Formats: sequence, C-alpha cells, structure tokens
Amino acid sequence: MISDIIAKAENGSEVSVDEVFELMSITDASEMEELFSAARRVRDRNFGKKIFTYGFVYFSTYCKNNCSFCYYRCSNNNIGRYRKSVEEIVQLAGSLKDAGINLADLTMGEDPKMYADGYKGLLDIISSVRDEVGISIMASPGALPREMFPKVREAGADWYACYQETYNRPLFESLRLDQSFDDRRNQKVWAREAGLLAEDGMMIGLGEDVRDRAETIVTMGSLGCEQIRAMTFVPQEGTPMQDHTPYDSTEELKAIAVMRILYPDRLIPCSLDVEGIAGLKTRIAAGANVITSIVPPNQNLAGVAQHELDIENGNRSVDHVFEMLDEMGYRHAESSEYVSFLNSRRAGVGGA
Repeated sequence: MISDIIAKAENGSEVSVDEVFELMSITDASEMEELFSAARRVRDRNFGKKIFTYGFVYFSTYCKNNCSFCYYRCSNNNIGRYRKSVEEIVQLAGSLKDAGINLADLTMGEDPKMYADGYKGLLDIISSVRDEVGISIMASPGALPREMFPKVREAGADWYACYQETYNRPLFESLRLDQSFDDRRNQKVWAREAGLLAEDGMMIGLGEDVRDRAETIVTMGSLGCEQIRAMTFVPQEGTPMQDHTPYDSTEELKAIAVMRILYPDRLIPCSLDVEGIAGLKTRIAAGANVITSIVPPNQNLAGVAQHELDIENGNRSVDHVFEMLDEMGYRHAESSEYVSFLNSRRAGVGGA
C-alpha cells in the first residue's frame, strides 16, 4: 500500500488526503526508509546535487501579537529584544552575499514601529538591501494588508513568507490569539497576486493529529506556494506552552519527505532553527533542498524556534554549513543558479 502510494506520487498522479494520511502514519522503519529514499530520488532528479542556502536576519524581535507558542509574544516581558538599524541590516545581508549565500531572509515580529507611516520602516529596509547589496530577498514581516503586497514587491522582495502553522481552524485560533485564520491564509494568495513567490509552513507538535498534518500539507500545496516547510515545535520559556511535551524530529522528517514526493519542483527547507547543525543531515536525507536559518556568529542575532542554538559557537555559520554539505556529497548552489530558479517560477505568479 505504501509502495503503491509512493509510486503514484512519483508518476505525477494526484494523491488524496487519505493517501497522504497513510504516508504520514508510517511507523515501520523499512517503510520509513522507503519514503526517504523516494524523496531523495525525486529531489535529486529535479535539482541534482545542489542545495540552496538562506541567511537569516531577524532584525526586530518586537511584536504586537501574543501567540501561545512564541518566545517573542508581546506579554513575555522579561526577555531581551532588539531592533537592528538599516545600516546594520545592509551590512549583515552584504556579508551573507559575499559568503555565497543565495538569499537574505529579512524577518521581524509584527513590530508597530516598523508598521508605522505606511510600513515605511519595513519598505526602507527591503529597498536598501536591494539597492546596496543586490542579494535575493525574502520578506517575513507577519500579516500585511492586501494593498501592501505590490509595495513589498516594488521595494525589492522576491519572496513573501507567512506560516499558517496549521490548517485546523480551532487549533489555529488557540495558538495565534486574536488573529484571523482567513486573513493569514490569504497572505500567500495576495503575495502571489502581486508577483511575489510565497512560502507557507506547518509546525508539528502543537496539538494537531496526523489527519491535520495531512490536510495542512495538501492545503499548502494547493495554494501554489513555491516553498513549503515543516518545523518541529520547540517549547519556549515564558509562554503558555513552555511545559508542552516536545516531539522528536521523526514527524517533521516524514512531512519533508511527503511534501517532496507530492511537490517535486518546490523548495522544501531544512531549518537549522530546530535542532541546529545536528539536524542538517537527517533533513537533507529526507528530501530537503534548502538550508535556512544560517546565522553568522558575533552579530547579536537571534533565531525564532531556538533563539540561541548553535549561533555564537559558529555551527550555523556559512563555512560550517558548506563543509557539512561537501561531506554529504552535495554542494551549495551558486547565486546565479538560484536566480535562474526564481525566474523560472515567476512566470507562474501574477504581476510577473
């Protein structure tokens, strides 16, 4: 049965939610390796041995939201927060480009200061990185009004990222307090209408069941997002979920593999923000083709899922990640290869 579903997906036939549920329910070790092997085969057939790399610039840790799972929720008062200046952000993005990283992920909480005056702070940051650095840009600023997406594109962003976390509506509402499920879902639609490529993401271990995971994978794919991801929830100190029992990475690895065989031409990240460098090999072996959350040390930058993990020891640095890829028989993609991929996908979004 599992072999039949995998073969069906590899042949390009439509796979139902029930069949995705079957794949996500695998517990047998041999079936799991069959799934991962198929995912590697599909990934290598579509992308070869090149792996794209993203640098992470979390430039403001202030946020007006009070998400149940997030370390930077507005009511978590006893933590250090920061805002980087435009000059600091440009310098960081420039160092990533010089090191061979393909994209700068400009990430922030929903910071009222950055949203003021028609989102001037956010737009100035994006346009400054575009004009002064020239690296590909992902904007990850939280939920925006529909009319802002063309402005974000005009400022120079290539991507817009906004994770739904789950497409189980009641669960979403218990996690993202006082936020609109439909508005957040539509962020991806509005981004693509404006000519931006879109990323969606699910979190595993927040209280969802296997059926929820299957439905979320299918929904993310049906929205047309060019990049989709899964990340394991890491309980955060100072939040209502700080004592939540964490999952290991197995369910995330299955999700990466299932997404790969269902959506062979999409970008599927391996995030260093969950298990740090220790989780790199297993996620690449599950079919990921992007390494995200590469963070240079000694720059006073934070991660999201793990705000300190492997940053200051240099394990999430460019050099260390590139060395690991070489050891695994893969290579980091040249920025020209990444731009070629972006151009090939832009034909599918509005306003391109």
